Amino acid sequence: MSEILLSPPAKPGIRRLSSISATLEDIALGPSIVVPPEHMAKPSDAHETAAAMEMAKCRLKERANREDHVTPPTPRETLVTDQYAFAFDIDGVLLRGGKPIPQAVEAMKVLNGQNEYGVKVPYIFVTNGGGKTEQERCLDLSRQLELEISPGQFICGHTPMREMAQKYGTVLVVGGEGEKCRTVAEGYGFRDVVTPGDIIKDNKDTTPFRKLTADEKEHSRLRNFGEVEIEAIFVFADSRDWAGDQQIILDLLMSKGGRLGTRSETFDEGPPIYFSHNDIVWSASHSLTRMGMGALRMSLEALYKGLTGKDLVSTAFGKPQIGTFQFATRLLQQWRKDTHGIDAPPQMVYFVGDTPESDIRGTNEFNGSEVCENQWYSILVRTGVFQEGTKPAFAPNATVDNVLEAVKYGIQREVDKTLKLRVQQLSEQQEAIAEES
Repeated sequence: MSEILLSPPAKPGIRRLSSISATLEDIALGPSIVVPPEHMAKPSDAHETAAAMEMAKCRLKERANREDHVTPPTPRETLVTDQYAFAFDIDGVLLRGGKPIPQAVEAMKVLNGQNEYGVKVPYIFVTNGGGKTEQERCLDLSRQLELEISPGQFICGHTPMREMAQKYGTVLVVGGEGEKCRTVAEGYGFRDVVTPGDIIKDNKDTTPFRKLTADEKEHSRLRNFGEVEIEAIFVFADSRDWAGDQQIILDLLMSKGGRLGTRSETFDEGPPIYFSHNDIVWSASHSLTRMGMGALRMSLEALYKGLTGKDLVSTAFGKPQIGTFQFATRLLQQWRKDTHGIDAPPQMVYFVGDTPESDIRGTNEFNGSEVCENQWYSILVRTGVFQEGTKPAFAPNATVDNVLEAVKYGIQREVDKTLKLRVQQLSEQQEAIAEES
């Protein structure tokens, strides 16, 4: 058995799945938390936040699919603060090359109450990494950090794309390993998903230097693309074949109405293109940063300009785009409404990232925007893209060595703010008493 129901369940309807034996099919059956085996018999300190975020995200989906508002449950008693929260990038902050950064496990323990103040702090993960479902990322991170985590705590660069599933019919999805991005897109509700492999299978001369492997031939879907109109292009994850993918994308961008084999005379009839994020580089296991999706976007823009003389119009999600931070705010607001009965996001969100151009820029710009309903505070760590001795292109509110120091910094800052407020209130009370006497 890969799951166990608590008796009585801490959150009705949530299943606890072992990180060792759980599958993506298990998680897809309904609200779930992925749990290290040692915590299966008894919930860990991380359970409450994981469960509450999972239910909050489920309710956001329900609200998106219904015109009437879902009635929230009666809030339970909780030790988790609602005044502030943390949001974490993953690569370069919690992981590097798929392995935990040494301080990451301890940082999660501190958030879950193992600190001098005994406070529990809610947290979510906001990553530009794509090509996997939120469920698959949840499984991976639970195993890597040995932590109870729910899919509801994850916001990927392509997560907001699910809101476009009903807008388009046939779409091209690019990037990632094998069929994973098609699976993600179909899971989001896209009705007709095409991959570059499908197009090459129909016409092998589309990409002269790329030949499908035996596995790609087996899983690619054969159809006549001379009769198909592709309505939009979505780059869900990093391309594994820049040359082939760019050839197909450019063919579509310069086509008449998204029909392969045609060429527009005005170069304004092709389908729109969307990128799940715009990171030019990212922190991997290599000692130097590696090129990311933003580099592919720049390459496509240069090629399109050279071929058509026009600027490519494209849309990017993920960080630093404001839409990603708005989605995170809605999730935290739903969580606070469910757990504390307050229909507003936490007053402060600490975003911990390693990339000034996306993490820090996005946090700062969102915090200064008209649509931001609370405060977002950027903390830069030295364990990823940013290197000591360089000047970040976008200045953070604070810079620390690692994620553990970031967590301690944020908690202490909130404690100091509370203490200062109490001293101020006491002083005002004493002044009022003195005036009355």
